[in-house]
Amino acid sequence: MQLLPVRLIRSLTLSSLPVHTATTTTLQEVASSRPKGIAKVILKKGKIQLFKDGSPMVYSGAVDRIIGRPPPETGDIVLVADGTQKPIGWGLYNSISMFCVRLMQLEEEASRDPSCALNMETLIETRILEARELRKSLGLPSANTSAYRLVNSEGDRLSGLIVDVFGDIAVIASSAAWVEKYKPELEACIHRLDEINHINWRPSVEMLKEEGMDVSNLKEMHQHTCPERIKVVENGIFYAVSMKGQKTGFYADQRKNRQFISTISNGKKVLDMCCYSGGFALNALRGGAAHVTGVDTSLPALGLARENVVLNNLDPERILFLKEDATEFMKGALSRSESWDLVILDPPKLAPRKKVLQSASGMYRNLNSLAMRLTKRGGLLMTCSCSGAMTQSGMFFRILQGAASTAGRKITILRQAGAACDHPIDPSYPEGAYLSNILLRVL
Repeated sequence: MQLLPVRLIRSLTLSSLPVHTATTTTLQEVASSRPKGIAKVILKKGKIQLFKDGSPMVYSGAVDRIIGRPPPETGDIVLVADGTQKPIGWGLYNSISMFCVRLMQLEEEASRDPSCALNMETLIETRILEARELRKSLGLPSANTSAYRLVNSEGDRLSGLIVDVFGDIAVIASSAAWVEKYKPELEACIHRLDEINHINWRPSVEMLKEEGMDVSNLKEMHQHTCPERIKVVENGIFYAVSMKGQKTGFYADQRKNRQFISTISNGKKVLDMCCYSGGFALNALRGGAAHVTGVDTSLPALGLARENVVLNNLDPERILFLKEDATEFMKGALSRSESWDLVILDPPKLAPRKKVLQSASGMYRNLNSLAMRLTKRGGLLMTCSCSGAMTQSGMFFRILQGAASTAGRKITILRQAGAACDHPIDPSYPEGAYLSNILLRVL
């Protein structure tokens, strides 16, 4: 057999490889190949760099003009371009929302890998598979934890989409018009994941109203085979999760913070305010707490909490769940001169918008002041805010200091935390950070 020269072999090998045009393909070229024209959203001169740097939300105030006949409709794919009409990326348009375009891919990315360029179906599948691989690298799911967040909106570059996984159920929470438009594609993609057998669709009605959607016929869609309850495990503790529960049914964001509570509860008398299904309370009891009291206003939530005590074979004599308003309970406890070694305060979202931040600040101050007065001197208070407006304002520490002053107490900060690592945040969109979890020593 005659051997070929090395140079010739190399030449033949290279010539036989497929030619990649990723470095030369542009969004404009992809758009031009489409039979229907794609509209362009032209940015104002001073706003371009913000989005080139990765900010995914094009506010209406950043838009100079829109080129396209007929004009784009909500959910349409559009090019986002500079003043010379050169595309910097593409995204999904909304004619009514303050978020005029949710950017999905930048020009540079599309040139590198044109398979997703202006192709929402491919992009959805690519991003969801990337999100799943990320969670696997973080050890989720595991034998110890079967409840986690699979897709975290902007953090996984699918703005407006949340997917939480509980065992073999995926709960899809939509807060953007495009998510509703691409519902069949999203469901098909999620169903292709081996670990998922059921999907529960939960639209965020108030947010979708702001997206300009007609929500009159918008209902939470339960697949007929989807169970209403499922048992999950988190850090070795079992929980019953209701598909009709708050948010997506379970707060996976506090996973690491709940686990931390179990490490500081031994021998302590613990109060869990706004306890929902008992996450912090159960961890405190598992951590050796002498006694735990959980308080919430929701009967269904307290039903889950009591069920969870039984699921984990915990001593019911050491834990008590009460249905009562948080403020009223704490005032009553103060009147009875009660106090606790460790208090957890995790209220619902009090500041969903910046415009209500001022009034919410007063509520946070009052709740925390009462909680501090119920904490034994030298004891610990874990206080939380799940309001994005509060977390992003940087006001929470000042509010806590004001609460301490009102309560006549001195506080020091021992620990600061946010959501668990399966809730990634895009640094170019810091508005995605919403959870504050602060551990205080109260003197």
